[in-house]
Amino acid sequence: MHARTIFVAATVALALGVSSSLIGQQAPAAPAPTPAPAVPQPAAETRTPPTFFPPNYIGWEIPSPPVTVPEGFTPIFNGRNLAGWHISRTNHHGRTPDFFVQHGIIHATQNPLGGGGILLTDKAYKNFELYMEVKPDFGNDSGIFLRSTESGAAYQVTMDFLPNGGMGNVIAEGGMQLAANAGRARGAGARAGGAARQGGAPATPAPPPPGFGEGNQATAAWVKAWKRDSWNVVRVRMVGEVPQVTVWFNDVQLTDFKDTANSAVGGITEGPIAIQVHGGGRWVPGGFWRWRNIGIKELP
Repeated sequence: MHARTIFVAATVALALGVSSSLIGQQAPAAPAPTPAPAVPQPAAETRTPPTFFPPNYIGWEIPSPPVTVPEGFTPIFNGRNLAGWHISRTNHHGRTPDFFVQHGIIHATQNPLGGGGILLTDKAYKNFELYMEVKPDFGNDSGIFLRSTESGAAYQVTMDFLPNGGMGNVIAEGGMQLAANAGRARGAGARAGGAARQGGAPATPAPPPPGFGEGNQATAAWVKAWKRDSWNVVRVRMVGEVPQVTVWFNDVQLTDFKDTANSAVGGITEGPIAIQVHGGGRWVPGGFWRWRNIGIKELP
């Protein structure tokens, strides 16, 4: 047993000596690995995804769609604000219409109810083709004014999206009289609605107004081209000192009007373009007209 103990002790001492010598030495450093080539990484998402239960969308913003107009056209609405446009303060339909931009779209309604007005381009145009996409609520009357004055005397493309309303016709607005209509009897209202009843026996309660595509719209060509509750493409071309106005809805030509003389006030041959909120009762509470992707192609 004594000899065995001595052998074990010697073995332990030898092991301790070897360990001490190794501790005092450092192993040679391994060569540094060759770095891998950098791999392009997608841009990091800076927004914080919504959490669950409940989702948190505070500060979560989705960009508005970009303005898109056909090739050859120049946008005249930037999709962000009304730069390049202004509200007329002298229009007979009203002076405080509510035009505002949201989600890349111009929205408009009466303000107050019954008070309309027009939104004009700052720039005047002579010969041009106008492109726009529109989406109105049924029951609201608008129009596109061409070569307008500041107060809204203009050639107008009717956009009367309401019971018995007409769309895509060319009429005179703001005191103008079309030379092409000279000698024709002027009805008691160029548009549906007419004048209020004056005196006499109480009026018989009126039946409910016709709906979209009913009444005098039942056979109207524009109704067949129109997409209700969706976006519609409207194009208008105006050329000539004696104006010729052509109108398309969704690539369907509806009107090709040629005046017999320049009917514009003062004989003007250029002027702003305007979009309208009709005043009076030709609007429904809470109703809106909407425009987006408005562009123009100026012509010789």
